[in-house]
Amino acid sequence: MRLNILFAAFALMLLSFTSVVMADNKAVAMTFYEFLSNPASEKAAGAFKAVTADEWQSIGDYSGESKNRDQFIGQVSGFFAKLIPDLKWEVQQTIEEGDQVVVRSRATGTPNGPLFGVDGMGKSFDILTIDIHTIKDGKIVRSYHVEDWAGALQQLKAK
Repeated sequence: MRLNILFAAFALMLLSFTSVVMADNKAVAMTFYEFLSNPASEKAAGAFKAVTADEWQSIGDYSGESKNRDQFIGQVSGFFAKLIPDLKWEVQQTIEEGDQVVVRSRATGTPNGPLFGVDGMGKSFDILTIDIHTIKDGKIVRSYHVEDWAGALQQLKAK
């Protein structure tokens, strides 16, 4: 009987610990979206840098090319902050599995100039994005991501 009680107590403790780790992983991942939604903010860029590993990789396709943390910060703080100052990344769903957090989100914005060669003349876009973040020891080490930029360009070309 005592062994059963001890086992049940251990199982509850392990479940509680796992829930805390998962919640922490989700909070770490949300820092990524705070930065994307505030691309000109040095505070958001600093928070992003703090939750990403030195060797963090941004992987958006299978070309073999990836961006490191400094390249990504430069792209978001430079290119996106200037071109799409109202860029917002709204998290709509998260799924946590072990050391991974999968995020479905919606990115919106109004470019103030040509986006990937398309001049939207003040039009806005609203696209689907999917990310898979791997988190180890409280830091994001890798982020796979897919954004519907083709859909954004279609919206900007529409009359």
